[in-house]
Amino acid sequence: MYKSISLSSTVLLCFALSACGTNPSRSGGSIPVDVPPVTQPVSIDGVVDDTDVDPNSVAGRAPKERVIFFDFNKSELRPEYLDIITQHGRYLAQNPTGRARLEGHTDERGTREYNIALGEARAKTIARMLQLQGVSSAQLRSVSYGEELPVDEAHNEDAWSKNRRVNIIYEVEIQN
Repeated sequence: MYKSISLSSTVLLCFALSACGTNPSRSGGSIPVDVPPVTQPVSIDGVVDDTDVDPNSVAGRAPKERVIFFDFNKSELRPEYLDIITQHGRYLAQNPTGRARLEGHTDERGTREYNIALGEARAKTIARMLQLQGVSSAQLRSVSYGEELPVDEAHNEDAWSKNRRVNIIYEVEIQN
């Protein structure tokens, strides 16, 4: 019990300390963002829907790493993802019109109800971390799919580890 609390406290402390420092928007600088020269198809869980994303839109300029993986039966953020969350947090805080959907997923083990709750807990963990970076709760929407949308449908640890995730999806209005 104390080890879990200690690890969680350490992760939160590291995250809080990484948030300290200069704020590029206040110091006149800007965060460099790589903008692809051509539009990229929108994809959710690797499925392309043939809609192009404007590279100058909020979704087109957002950090590219958008999948956060979790350990079995856990909703705590792994330390290797702190930098990615920090990048998304800073980006959304500096772009208040940006909206992100946080999609929580689990592997197939556990009951449907348990997996929905675990997926939601994972999405809410990411939401809390983004809010610590100054992101408004109005910019975020958490959704849990539980085990319903696996990336890998095999029944082994490799597949399960790919399915325990939160996808950060930037929502864009599609012009008709």
